[in-house]
Amino acid sequence: MNGHTVLYSSDGRIDAELPLDRVTHERVTRAVLAWSDPEALLPDDYEQVGLLLTGAAHAVAADVRGYASHLPKGDGRRLFAEIVLGEADGHLSQSSRTLHGVQNKARLLRALYERLDRLQEAAPTISGCL
Repeated sequence: MNGHTVLYSSDGRIDAELPLDRVTHERVTRAVLAWSDPEALLPDDYEQVGLLLTGAAHAVAADVRGYASHLPKGDGRRLFAEIVLGEADGHLSQSSRTLHGVQNKARLLRALYERLDRLQEAAPTISGCL
């Protein structure tokens, strides 16, 4: 046993309750996107990596939603966040038992972190944000 616990909530209820380990998620994302052999892992192993990425993506999406909700409806940052969140909603429920599926989850997580960074940069101008 390594002392680490991977948590996954398919309905995203743990989103706001746990701090994200961004460094680990970014390392997993980079590693997954570098994989090229679809036979490198068994489907169950791909699924485990996918669950890790899905859990992280749910949590980041919740943060993106929180920041975006404080922006005016016509603000381009909010509109783009809503587009990224719509993509996330469509992909997060899909299983990831293949290299392609896991890489899609990794790309989604990367896009969510990028959107979160942009919204956090604007945070001083967003009153009462998170």
